[in-house]
Amino acid sequence: MLKNTGMLFKLVILALLGSLALSACGAGTPNLTPTPTVDIGAIQTFAVSTFASGLTQTAIAMPTNTPTYTPTGTTQLTPARTAIPTVSCYGLVGVKDVTVPDNTPMVPGQTFVKTWLVKNTGTCTWDAGFKLVFYGGDAMGGVTLVLTNAVSPGAETELSVSMTAPSKTGTVRGNWLMSTTNGTFFGDELFVIINVGGATSTATVTPTMTVTQTPTTSSGN
Repeated sequence: MLKNTGMLFKLVILALLGSLALSACGAGTPNLTPTPTVDIGAIQTFAVSTFASGLTQTAIAMPTNTPTYTPTGTTQLTPARTAIPTVSCYGLVGVKDVTVPDNTPMVPGQTFVKTWLVKNTGTCTWDAGFKLVFYGGDAMGGVTLVLTNAVSPGAETELSVSMTAPSKTGTVRGNWLMSTTNGTFFGDELFVIINVGGATSTATVTPTMTVTQTPTTSSGN
């Protein structure tokens, strides 16, 4: 639109110049036909109004320059996920030591069987194949115990492991844990504590003297 307006302005100027040239050329010859007077002010006003009108139409035709946001980069923000804790349905609580109470005295190399009474406090059954596994301390020769029978929730059972007191003296402890067939531990830690080389107390019996008096019999004469 601006280009067309400029061309129109140029044509008006050329027409004005041409009219002036013709007037100059005909000055020496008789003018049979009266030449209309050109109003230069009117032509300038017309040119200016035409140019202004063209600018107005161009401004209307142009789209509004509305700024738009264009994201840069390829990084996408991922909303944070809240970790949901999972709770195992398996549970075990030690009820009591059936054999070898804590700090039981032993001699080096003494063999014994440690038995725990435990309870299934979870909501799932312990399947056959669950294991009581050595977890830390001194195993004292004990090996993994594999359950041969299932244990239902709320039921109690005894777990027994054969062991041998080590040759070293002092307090010895071994820790054991129950695990599922895939190796997931659960429940209370079961342990055995013995004192190797500890002397047992022996009661000493002290003899006492008992005096028995025999009554004297007098014979009569």
